[in-house]
Amino acid sequence: MAATKEGKVEQYLVSQVVEQGGMCLKWVSPGLTGVPDRIILLPESAACFAEIKAAEGKLSARQVRVTDSIRKLEGAEVFVFSTKAEVDEFIEVWLGTHAEFMRHTSRIH
Repeated sequence: MAATKEGKVEQYLVSQVVEQGGMCLKWVSPGLTGVPDRIILLPESAACFAEIKAAEGKLSARQVRVTDSIRKLEGAEVFVFSTKAEVDEFIEVWLGTHAEFMRHTSRIH
């Protein structure tokens, strides 16, 4: 990871996910360009994807198409982060929302 602002946000995302007991895997997909940067796996939560952009950056046309395709899948989500504050908000909301859902569904099955 580069020592850019984007790289620092990505490093922060990885550290925060790991701190929560999860994994934040670098996604490289030979033959398919435009995939998000990271696959996020958190305890008691659904998997999701993360694209890291500089504050002034935006998704390329290819990234938009791939992101839209992923979001059309049942329960799949892609988040775009540009700041550490966005990462913090994601951890708080995603863990809170999905942990409760996962606890409830695990009692059903």
